[in-house]
Amino acid sequence: MSTYTPKAGDVERAWHVVDAEGLVLGRLSTEVANILRGKHKPTYTPNMDMGDHVIIVNADKVVLTSGKAEKKLVHRHSGYPGGLRSETYAEKMARRPEQAVMDTIRGMIPKTRLGRAQISKLKVYAGPTHPHAAQNPQPLEIAHATYEARA
Repeated sequence: MSTYTPKAGDVERAWHVVDAEGLVLGRLSTEVANILRGKHKPTYTPNMDMGDHVIIVNADKVVLTSGKAEKKLVHRHSGYPGGLRSETYAEKMARRPEQAVMDTIRGMIPKTRLGRAQISKLKVYAGPTHPHAAQNPQPLEIAHATYEARA
């Protein structure tokens, strides 16, 4: 018996919407990365784009635990000598929260042509509204990513 290999036309793509309010950034990112790659499907194939579309709303209300917002640095480099720029996650979240969430998820996707196709199915919005209502996205619950502050 031969191994089943899905064709590109066989892929069924669904739309999911995630409300990121109160969710931990890392736990949210791993779940969304798995959905973008298609690892939640039984027909997952590592060399094909099997993933679904994901819309993240309320990206400005995402949480980083144990003071990482002030401690953890985000680096970017212009490519020129002395072009390294660093800022904390708190500064990046205040400036562009949707870009901070997008970059975190992008780091969990392969850095290949396939990864670029997969990350293009991610839409992130800082507020509670999005323009993709026509696609009829289904709400996606990520229960273990909620943040409970310890007393």
